[in-house]
Amino acid sequence: MIEQNAGARHVPVMLGRTVELLAPALASEGAVYVDCTLGLGGHARAILERCPDARLIGIDRDADALDAARERLAAHADRVELYQAVYDELGDVLAEARTPRVQAILADLGLSSLQIDTAERGFAYAVDAPLDMRMTQSEGPSAADVVNTYAASDLARVLRTYGEERFADRIARAIVAERARRPFETSARLVETVAGAIPAAARKTGGHPAKRTFQALRIEVNRELDALAGLLPQALDALAPGGRIAVLAYHSLEDRLVKNALREASTDHAPRDLPVVPAEHRARFRLLTRGAERPDDEEHEANPRAASARLRAAERLSEDS
Repeated sequence: MIEQNAGARHVPVMLGRTVELLAPALASEGAVYVDCTLGLGGHARAILERCPDARLIGIDRDADALDAARERLAAHADRVELYQAVYDELGDVLAEARTPRVQAILADLGLSSLQIDTAERGFAYAVDAPLDMRMTQSEGPSAADVVNTYAASDLARVLRTYGEERFADRIARAIVAERARRPFETSARLVETVAGAIPAAARKTGGHPAKRTFQALRIEVNRELDALAGLLPQALDALAPGGRIAVLAYHSLEDRLVKNALREASTDHAPRDLPVVPAEHRARFRLLTRGAERPDDEEHEANPRAASARLRAAERLSEDS
């Protein structure tokens, strides 16, 4: 069920800067902007308002989010096409839309306000809710399936790899011991188990003790890093010359993938001793941001969910480069 005030609470992260980076590529009539993570449509609406000649291809795996975004973007309905898909299916979506080349792409990798604030989705560790965490609720194993069926070694691997949790082995053993008594169904009991497995001194720093575990479970359930690794080459290839891509990441694992992909695309690959770089070895992109840009103090204070955001962007050079 969609919470009625989810849209009212939705505050797009680094909105002004994102629009500033993408709008120059969307000035011409018929330019296409792809929002790979449409969510509640906050970034999309701002870009459609700023770029009246552009049209939107919006993608989200969450049917509830698409419904909410469709309503939010109703004033621009004649310029909007929405697709339910995972963002690493970008190529298939563009083929269906008969739009192989586009002028701007955004991927905002954070959870939407709809997902965070709808308790029954199970993303938040601060409220007791069913352990779901699936962005597409009708598909795949839930977080409850993971914590109740994975071997301790596999649970530890997930927590260590996707949550960068230094107490992964202790937490995994505690989960396995506790589920033998009774399977996990809701988040509160999992939070209690995780907190109890972490030494008391360590619980005093680093934020909520279950934060890293919930992040890891969410990434595992939704195969987020695999999907991002699949998206990035497709997105770069889909951009026309002069096209721009912007990506908002929220933890180091995501940001590292984005950083490496954009660095590779913006680097010449000719042997060092060549006096002139041949066209086929020249960089295909130029970076638009120096490193990862972060929200300013004002946004951080107004929207705490923006605190961990990292924004990177690049522009496609010539078709042949």
